[in-house]
Order: sequence, then C-alpha cells, then structure tokens
Amino acid sequence: MPILGINHLTLTVNSLMRSLSFYVDVLGAVLVHRGRTDAYIEWGPVWICLLERGEANRAEAGRAGMDHVAFTISDSDFDHAVEALKAHSVRMIRGPVARGDGRCVNFLDPDGIQLELNTGSLSGRMKDWR
Repeated sequence: MPILGINHLTLTVNSLMRSLSFYVDVLGAVLVHRGRTDAYIEWGPVWICLLERGEANRAEAGRAGMDHVAFTISDSDFDHAVEALKAHSVRMIRGPVARGDGRCVNFLDPDGIQLELNTGSLSGRMKDWR
C-alpha cells in the first residue's frame, strides 16, 4: 500500500495544560483546537494530537507516551489497503470510518502498536469535528 507520509501523531499526556504550555510556549507550536481532554497543534509541518489520560481515566493515569501513529494514504488507495489488512487478518480496532474530510482505519501491528491509515487533513478535521 503506497503511504504518502506521516499524517499525525497522537501522544497520551498526564496533564493537557502542562503539555500545551510546553509545546506552544516552549517549542512554538500553534494551537489549532482545544477540547476537554484533547488538543490539536501544528509544529511546523507536523500535526500532533495531545490526549490527556490523567485523572479522567485512572486506569490509564501515568501512562504517558505514544498513543498511535497515523499515516497519510490517498483516498483512491484506501479501500484496497483496508482489504489487504483484512486479507492478512490484521486486527482492526476502529473503522474504517469517516472523520473530518477523510476516512481512517486503526489497526494493531504484531506487538500491539496502534497504527492508522488516514486520508484527511488537519484543517478538514477541524471543520467537521467528530
């Protein structure tokens, strides 16, 4: 399946406020969206979602790190890629679903690392938030 690049990174954080301060005030990232437990920032050409897993979800508290990596794929290649994943019995954990201006599917690699194929853009995601 022809990947076009990294679409976005989702990082689990213990304190959204603290992480936003670091990424925006220290590193110079631009805040695009802030929700109750998530924020989307742009840092140069990179789109990053900060996802708070602190006190709101005690089972996940203290487990900061990478939630998943999303790769950009063309819309014309998306359905074929999903069929290839299914043909290889890859464990799907979400989707395929429409999100923002694109479609995505989340799946696990053999070690349980979550990966995503995404046809959308950050600006499209912010226009149609779900």
